[in-house]
Order: sequence, then C-alpha cells, then structure tokens
Amino acid sequence: MTNQQRIVIIGGGFGGLHAATSLRNVDANITLIDRRNFHLFQPLLYQVATGALSPANIAAPLRDILKKQKNTEVLLAEVQDFDLANQEVILADGRIPYDTLILAAGVRHHYFGNDQWESSAPGLKTIEDATEIRRRVLLAFETAERETDPDEIRKWLTFVVIGGGPTGVELAGALGEIANHTLKHNFRHIDPASAKVILLEGTDRILPPYPIDLSARAAESLTKLGVTVRTNAIVTDIQPDRVTIRTGDQTEIIDAHTVLWGAGVQGSPLGRRLATAAGAELDRAGRIIVQPDLTLPNHPEIFVIGDLANDTHQTGKPLPGVAQVAMQQGRYVARVIQARQEGQTLPPFHYRDLGNMATIGRAAAVADLGRLHFSGWIGWMMWLFIHLLYIVQYQSRLLVFIQWGWSYITRNRAARLITGNHILPMVKEKDAERV
Repeated sequence: MTNQQRIVIIGGGFGGLHAATSLRNVDANITLIDRRNFHLFQPLLYQVATGALSPANIAAPLRDILKKQKNTEVLLAEVQDFDLANQEVILADGRIPYDTLILAAGVRHHYFGNDQWESSAPGLKTIEDATEIRRRVLLAFETAERETDPDEIRKWLTFVVIGGGPTGVELAGALGEIANHTLKHNFRHIDPASAKVILLEGTDRILPPYPIDLSARAAESLTKLGVTVRTNAIVTDIQPDRVTIRTGDQTEIIDAHTVLWGAGVQGSPLGRRLATAAGAELDRAGRIIVQPDLTLPNHPEIFVIGDLANDTHQTGKPLPGVAQVAMQQGRYVARVIQARQEGQTLPPFHYRDLGNMATIGRAAAVADLGRLHFSGWIGWMMWLFIHLLYIVQYQSRLLVFIQWGWSYITRNRAARLITGNHILPMVKEKDAERV
C-alpha cells in the first residue's frame, strides 16, 4: 500500500506534457491520460495541411517521451466526466482516483452558433483536420484539371480562408505559395497560379493581437503571394459552393468549393463538465475561469491550464491561447505541487511574454518581441529557430530542418498526398461516361 500522492493529468498537449515532465522528481504517482497516443506540435499543423510536412514530423509518442520518467504512466483513454466527491476521473471504461487533478484538455473549433458550417469549412486543430484540409486543397486542383466548365474551374480554384489570426494568415500564405510556386508546371490543362486565395477577417486588420505595423507588413507579404486580404468582412453563411459575407451594408457572395476555418475556438466539452461538477464559471468561449494560482474556487486540488483556462488576473484580459502560456502554466503547477509537499506556498502565476510570431511564406514572417518588431527574412529566420527549438524530440527537429531546407531550395512540398475517400462524385460520373 502506498501513501504517495496521486496526480492525474488530462491532456498530452503543451500544458499537460510540461506539467508531467516538470514533476519528474516529485514523490508522486502521476498518470497522464489522453485519447491520442502522441503529443502534437500544433504550431506547425498548418504545414501538414499544406503538404510541407508529414504528420509524423510534428507528432511524438507520449510513451516514448516519458519512458524514462519512472513516476509517470500514460493511459490511452477517453475521459467522460468527473466525480469530485470521491475525487475520481470517470473514463469510458473505468475510473481513476486522484489527489491532485490537472485539466489541460485544450479547445476545439467555434462556429459561433453555426455548427452546420463545419462540414463545409473545416478547422485546424488535429492531425485528422490537417490531412482533411490537405485532401480538399489538392483535390481542388485535381478536379479543376478535369473540369471543362470555366465557371466550375474558377470555383475549384478559389480558396477562402476565414479568420485573419495566425492560423488563417499562415494557411493563406501557404496556399499562395502552393498555387504560385509548388504546383508550377504540374498540370496540363490549368494554370495553378490563376488560383484565387481570399483571406477574410472581421476586424479592421489581420493579426489583431499584433502591433499595427506588423499587421500591415503581414498584409503586404500576403499580397505579394497573390492573396487577397479582405478586412471588416463578416461571414453570414457558408455553403459547399459559396460563402456569403457582409461588409458594412453590402452583402456579397464568393463562389468557392474550398473554404477553411480559422476564426474562433471554444473550450473542450470536458471544461463544461468539470465546471458543472465544481460550480465554477465559464466564459463565452467555454473556458473555465480560474483563480490566480490556476485552481478552481473551493477546489485547491484541481488545476486548469492551457487554452481551456481563462486567467485574467495579470492583465485584466484572458491570457492568449498560445503554446508558451500552456508550457509556463504546466511548469508553474508542478512547482505549486512540489511546494505544497514541502509545506510552502507560491505567489500567483505570472506569465512572461516572450513574444509572438507568425510566418506568411518563404522568407517572410513577423515577430513581436515587445519593443522589438521584426519582419521579412529576419523574422522568418527567428520563426524557424524558435519552432525547431520547441519541437519535443531531437529526431523530429532534424527531420523538419532537413525538410525545410529541401523545400526552400526546390520550392517543393514533399507531403502532397491525397488520402482518405478522395473520389469525387463528379469524377466518378466522368469515368462512367468514358467507359
């Protein structure tokens, strides 16, 4: 029988994984639960979606990462609910007891009450999302190659990206590169460079959290890649072949078969279940409002970190949903747990902002480092170095570095694979006509 503290961490993303690794020297039994068996480096997910990298380049098995950490076990399981009275996590196939619970379940896409849009405009949060987007983008060019109707060709070669945050900007820039460079001379009946990439943003500028000068430079870089940036454009409807937007008093329909979503996120459903069980508050995005030490009111044994946590104590505004916030929170919670074991307390969590970066395309990025702003080639080199530094496994860093180097020299994207059920009804009908 052991009296060691039982720590349960839900979620193997940046927050959960950094909490687990930071607890490696703590006298405790740690259980990391995730419904996936890998840690995903989400900042590079858009590169999988646009064929620059393969899924394995940005994902690392959790068991491999933690194999030398003897106080930690990994469970592949689906968390369904929480029994706070008995301090147990309810799984689809059992229960796990805890003394301390860390919830780092992240967020998912948010369509602002229009969930029916998801089938026509997939978001980008998982490996499956990325491969689905890659499938749709590459199929659009393949279908246009076989189409004879000029109007249909134009629809297939029109790509609409909704949301001018980092995800939308990076997706739009990558699509511009694919159309203008990667696919050059790959087709015989269409010119990929004639493709139209449209980035829609509801506010007055893209990258709203960034300084105004960097937003302007990002817009200039996108324009050079052939991307049309539309600001103050509110999406009012999405159908499989069109997007309806409102700009001021004007309504406009954009004909397009490929629409990608990067406009909003909402908390994991686990956040609502935990908040209901604990009597905690949620914000409008479904994130749990936490105390200064990232615990829940009246539940000092429960921590919520990462994108699922709404922490406003430092600035009066929620901390941004970026990897560095989750990593710092994971490390902080580990220190709090260790301090408690030693009968000590720590001051509230304080986020140290190391800056924000977004890449627009080849040799073009913006970097906000507080008083210092960088863009263009210098910003791009900084972006490359930082992202390589934070990829979890050395082997993955090396593979990504080699892939990036080859892509820079050749402008090629080696992972341009169409996977899944990719035969379109239109293609089937044409094949039938030829038989």
